[in-house]
Amino acid sequence: MSERRFYTPADLAAMGLPDMPATDRAIQLMADRGGWRRPDAEFPHHPNGFWRKRAGRGGGFEYTSDVLPMRPRLALIHREQRAATPTPTPRDALKDDLRISSMWTHYNGLSNRLKAKARAALEALAAAEDLAASGTDRTSAYMLAATGAGVSVRTLYNWRDQVGSTPRQHWLAALAPRYSGRKTEADCSPEALAFIKADYLRREKPNFSDCYRRLARAAAEHEWTIPSERTLQRRIEKLSEAQKVLARDGAEALARLYPAQERDKSTLHALECVNADGHKFDVFVAWPGEKTPVRPMLVAFQDVHSGMIVSWRLDRAETAHAVLLAFGDLVETWGIPEQAVLDNGRSFASKWLSGGVGNRYRFKVKADEPDGVMTTMGVQIHWATPYHGQSKPIERAFKDMAQSIAKDPRFAGAYTGNKVDAKPENYGSKAVPLDLFERVVAEGIAEHNTRVGRRSSICNGQSFEQVFLASYQASLIRRASVEQRQLWLLAAEGVSVRKQDGTIHLFGNRYWTDALTDLRSTKVVARFDPDALADGVHVYRLDGTYVAHAECIEAAGFLDVTAARTHAAARKAWLKAEKAKLEAELTMSLGRITSLMPSGPKPAEAPETKVVRPVFRRGGGGGSLAAAVAQQEEFERSQSETLAQLGRGLHALRLVQNDDDAAG
Repeated sequence: MSERRFYTPADLAAMGLPDMPATDRAIQLMADRGGWRRPDAEFPHHPNGFWRKRAGRGGGFEYTSDVLPMRPRLALIHREQRAATPTPTPRDALKDDLRISSMWTHYNGLSNRLKAKARAALEALAAAEDLAASGTDRTSAYMLAATGAGVSVRTLYNWRDQVGSTPRQHWLAALAPRYSGRKTEADCSPEALAFIKADYLRREKPNFSDCYRRLARAAAEHEWTIPSERTLQRRIEKLSEAQKVLARDGAEALARLYPAQERDKSTLHALECVNADGHKFDVFVAWPGEKTPVRPMLVAFQDVHSGMIVSWRLDRAETAHAVLLAFGDLVETWGIPEQAVLDNGRSFASKWLSGGVGNRYRFKVKADEPDGVMTTMGVQIHWATPYHGQSKPIERAFKDMAQSIAKDPRFAGAYTGNKVDAKPENYGSKAVPLDLFERVVAEGIAEHNTRVGRRSSICNGQSFEQVFLASYQASLIRRASVEQRQLWLLAAEGVSVRKQDGTIHLFGNRYWTDALTDLRSTKVVARFDPDALADGVHVYRLDGTYVAHAECIEAAGFLDVTAARTHAAARKAWLKAEKAKLEAELTMSLGRITSLMPSGPKPAEAPETKVVRPVFRRGGGGGSLAAAVAQQEEFERSQSETLAQLGRGLHALRLVQNDDDAAG
């Protein structure tokens, strides 16, 4: 035990302890009144244990903290403890932090029973330390605390040694029991354990008892040591749930164990983002033109902020035409959305809708591919994760419609059930007419939008429609122009203009206008109404500039004279118009051009030669220049006569051939 510390009245006054005077004289008077130096029942021990005469000049007395009242005494004890504790180095502080963190990790891993034992030990040890700090000697304090806790004094001292220099706020972790029960396991051959893991942890999900029986036969064959079935099953159960689900159910089942991301929709406003998908109804419908009943497909667009269904269309299947018309209804009724989350199916990834977007899952983007309707209108497209319904909020709305609409009493007998093994007794007994089905779907979607009491954080008891309209009125919405409306009523297709006649061939039809003559052998964009191909197409260049409207050229009957005359008249009128255009361009005649042409350059005169090549003849004496010239003229005369004779022969031969042709 460390030596007691003694303080003079001046020391106590300078400390600024609570409930103590601030001068040494006042503390001396307080000591006299309180009998700090009087041996009585308040100080049963030897008085010199609490005070002593001060050695040195001036004399006086010195006191320990035991003579002080409770509050200043505790403050002085804490100050003494801090002074006695050495200042830790950074390395020691790091070790203490790691040790304390390890203790708390061990404590958190204990069962509630062992944690209760640690709390009981903390209460007993804290009671003993508080009694000792209040003035009771340590032995008596520990005896009283041990009696109250029902443990021995030796146990209390052991607990005090266990906490050591650990700060008091961490005593609970330091007092945690260090044993965790029996650790002995039954013997099992490593091969046997690997055998049953491989057999049990597979996609077929076999029963554990069957796996154990197969293991028992293999163990008898290979002389493996195996425990009982229940013991081995407990070992398998020690594997994490994630490992078991991954092995027996697959990666998708494991992914479902991970919590879905919760996205805050309050940061959006109406029509800032929409999402779309298709839903096949579990209802048989008598579709016009179909011999057998069909299950219609609903293509719908939903506002992400409010959850309201803003547009929808019905079709026999999830076609690009239906998606295009549903998007057209959205733009026509409410406006152009800023962003869209689309399914990655063929209909939504069609180039009619999303052509030109570089991140389409299913198709490659070609350099001459026309921009789709959404791309042209500046809608930013996001593709939903394939086979992941959580990324499409509209799936929740489809789940409600599968109950409220598909099971409408007017569809009794036409409901097919949502699974093969869930078919009703009256399955396939009738098919509802298409007009009735459309009317019920319209009523169901309207009820879905206007139903109050929605519990989402955005709705807060309101309906989807109320939330949408409130945000819509306060938002800046883009509206489509008159020219833009043809973008969703028509579909775009990159086609080539024929080199021969400047026509466009599309879906078995031919389209032509005189403006296409200048675009032969090039690719253009033809926007057309899929339901009215005979009405012609609108032609655009690949850069989006408008060219003209091309009419459909229908094939006439082989002996249709009227059609032939009409075609000839149109062709004649076109030729006449083109000739007139050319004449308008040619404002100068050929005669005028001839008169304006300058005379040609004069031929250059031969310069006088300064070097003469002599002519030498064999034979002594040589010959004159005149003789050489005469010889050259004779040679040229003979060549002219030969050519004249050859010409007269060719002329006679040509006359004979003409007579033969006339006779034939």
